Amino acid sequence: MSDFVRIETGDGIATIRLDRPPMNALNAEIQRALLAACAEVSADSSVGAVIVYGGEKVFAAGADIKEMAGMSYTDMADHSVLLQDFTRALAQIPKPTVAAITGYALGGGCEVALACDFRVVAKKARLGQPEILLGIIPGAGGTQRLARLVGPARAKDLIFSGRFITADEALAIGLVDEVVDSEEPDAVYQAARARMAPYVGGPAYALRAAKEAIDRGLEVDLETGLQIERMLFASLFATKDQKIGMDSFIEHGPGKAKFSGS
Repeated sequence: MSDFVRIETGDGIATIRLDRPPMNALNAEIQRALLAACAEVSADSSVGAVIVYGGEKVFAAGADIKEMAGMSYTDMADHSVLLQDFTRALAQIPKPTVAAITGYALGGGCEVALACDFRVVAKKARLGQPEILLGIIPGAGGTQRLARLVGPARAKDLIFSGRFITADEALAIGLVDEVVDSEEPDAVYQAARARMAPYVGGPAYALRAAKEAIDRGLEVDLETGLQIERMLFASLFATKDQKIGMDSFIEHGPGKAKFSGS
């Protein structure tokens, strides 16, 4: 895979760890390694949820500008496919995902976080899409995912200005889901694990269907989204977990089912 990206698995949670000191700059090697990591955790049936983590000091401060600075238009026309492929792979992991953010999540780092289902951040974290300050725009999904998450006006504010925002502002506009106010080095990571833990041992195919219905539905009109939901809903009646869940509800009431993940 790469020395800069590794997968650590325990208690049904896989952590995709970015490790390219000092700032986890997202060069092409990391991007390709993230593609491979996404495929691996997606295929691993023992994994119920996924954390993307940059370590105790920084999440990812953006793409590797030195690597990109000398590229021509044709170079970037080819490379931009990888830029979107690796974040698309993160977004399409068929399991709940969370970005555990310490320090900076800027540019490509913010786009990695946007590709996750949830974002948990340290109180001192800073997020932003500062590509405009380099004379470019976000190219790994930022213009699209940020606007869908916080609305077009707020996305334009952040992308047009290139400014960094605090964890509290990010929470207020809906860019992040939880701010961890603790000085413990691993507090953000532990909060991310706590957020993912309830999904481990859950009805894996139902969680997958729920994620697909929401994400695909956001891309289409309401009527088409309802059809996507209907088909995914019906498909779950072919799973063992649907039988387990409904039988348990009838016999013991809600919330007591022990799912098989199949």
